[in-house]
Amino acid sequence: MKKRIGILGGGQLAKMSTLAAYRLGLTVNILEKEKDSPAGKITPNEFIGWVDDKKLLKEFISKSDLITLENEFIDSQYLKWIEERGKEVVPSSRTISLIQDKLIQKHTFEKSGLPVPKFYDIKSYTNYSELSQKLGQTFLIKSRKFGYDGYGNRTIKNGIDFQEALQTLTARHTTLMAEEFVNFRKELAVMIVRTKKEIRTYPVVETIQKKHICHIVIAPAQIPEKVSQQIKELGIEAVKSINGYGIFGLEFFLTQDDKILINEIAPRPHNSGHYSIEGCITSQFENHIRSVLDLPLGSTEMVKPFAVMINLLGKVNKSTNEVNLNNVLMNEEIHLHIYGKNESRIGRKMGHITILGDNLEEVLKQAIKADSEIII
Repeated sequence: MKKRIGILGGGQLAKMSTLAAYRLGLTVNILEKEKDSPAGKITPNEFIGWVDDKKLLKEFISKSDLITLENEFIDSQYLKWIEERGKEVVPSSRTISLIQDKLIQKHTFEKSGLPVPKFYDIKSYTNYSELSQKLGQTFLIKSRKFGYDGYGNRTIKNGIDFQEALQTLTARHTTLMAEEFVNFRKELAVMIVRTKKEIRTYPVVETIQKKHICHIVIAPAQIPEKVSQQIKELGIEAVKSINGYGIFGLEFFLTQDDKILINEIAPRPHNSGHYSIEGCITSQFENHIRSVLDLPLGSTEMVKPFAVMINLLGKVNKSTNEVNLNNVLMNEEIHLHIYGKNESRIGRKMGHITILGDNLEEVLKQAIKADSEIII
């Protein structure tokens, strides 16, 4: 069995994947731009630099049996370069190339007959009037690459919004797309994990956003079983459409008229799956590691009827040296995760809490109270 896993990226997703790998007796190498990343703090094998440093990257892959990644923002050409040197990358460079550009991602799903919101490429000559005729007066503009947690998105309601968004977003990434504004009833998500031998789905969850950042996850989502099954089936077909192996987080809209639309896919552990660490028999992070090694997958069943996860978003702009956790830890039911980032920023993901239970209303109430007591 391959024993040395190289992870491109050292944030909280890499940290939790590393912890899962250690439980299986594996070695983890981390490549991150800066020293003392959350994952870098827990492994002696921390490489400082990035994929554009070919000498460093060559050393990193020489000490890894297999490469995986923390996010989809690494240009797929770097991943292809790694593959050309005989190292397996999971998910593959081909899969990432179909995901990291959101326009290509939408086209890929559309060609496979999967339901997505209406979308259009934005050219240099595209104007608000033209798009509003196709998408309605209100629509979204998105950066085709490097968009996450609301970064790279703008809601457009008139021509002035359109021009301002073009100026702001092209400074982030030069290519943009326009997308239909979906009047959704719920935002839903599901984790899909796939090896060459099997596919498993986690429960469908509801996600509640705060300023475009996932804030609360309710597992399982309070929706009819028929809708849940449809979402799982669509998720599996979406992963197959990109020839994806590993773990994937898929986001969906449930519209006011009960249509299901795929919003986005992420080729990695996902915020909406954090509850699974305590809430499921096998966490998304352990199944991530199992899947990239093509090992038998663990059960995705929940251990209690309900779980609520809340992201601890930064409430201050300062160092994290002094964080008082006494009050929140008085709750014996709470599972607390602090990611170990050196600096807090307002809205930055600094950690998360999860509470399990038999009564959803009570679990949600406890989680919201705990979140209010943590200043980080």
